[in-house]
Amino acid sequence: MSLLTIDSIAKSFHGIHALKDVSMHVDESEILGIIGANGAGKTTLFNCITGAFAPDSGRVHLDGKDVTGAKTHRLAKSGLVRTFQLMRPFGTMTLFENITVAVQSRGVRSESRAREKAMQLIVRTGLEDWAEKISASLPTAVQKRLELTRALALSPRVLLLDEVLAGLVPTERGPVLDLIEELRREEGVTFIFIEHIMAAVRRLSDRLIMMDQGSVLAQGAVEEVMADPRVIQAYLGKEYDDAT
Repeated sequence: MSLLTIDSIAKSFHGIHALKDVSMHVDESEILGIIGANGAGKTTLFNCITGAFAPDSGRVHLDGKDVTGAKTHRLAKSGLVRTFQLMRPFGTMTLFENITVAVQSRGVRSESRAREKAMQLIVRTGLEDWAEKISASLPTAVQKRLELTRALALSPRVLLLDEVLAGLVPTERGPVLDLIEELRREEGVTFIFIEHIMAAVRRLSDRLIMMDQGSVLAQGAVEEVMADPRVIQAYLGKEYDDAT
């Protein structure tokens, strides 16, 4: 049985169909990539999965349990966690304080234990040098890792990453990709990630889904999806086809 299953999710806004009968699944410890042009419905799908939006129809099942429309904080306690493309730290707090608050929200009541756990996570994600810096002043690359570290503080079983590499230069992407692979390998974290950087998609994905205009256009093995003429025409472009 799949760890997370999405069955025929649909969502409209003022008569515009953002999602149309979207179905997919991800198995335990799998990394599922999602690609598609801006406006394809990718982030709306994440919002419906994680409780920010209630779908108009369709169901979401986590570990066999129907969690459709459940509140975001309840889903997080069940292990379904997401990051955001636009980082949302508490800007006046230090990086360390941000992580400590996230740990406490997971039910760690002891302040000393929460601080200890927060520092362990900061070390794990290589942010020690920034721990006492005010979050609003941090460079984009550090804020991206802060966003990921806050999500890890919630002990996710399934982690949804929304363009976690956006705004990073190639040398900044490697450590993030290494961490994702390490978390899957050592802790069994399952990932669904939205990404436009094809090198990262190729490196991380066990399977790939391509969305177009609110629907799943293609899904399957990474190279099969990327070689699909419909995907090349709708998203990757002729230049990609010629290069490959």
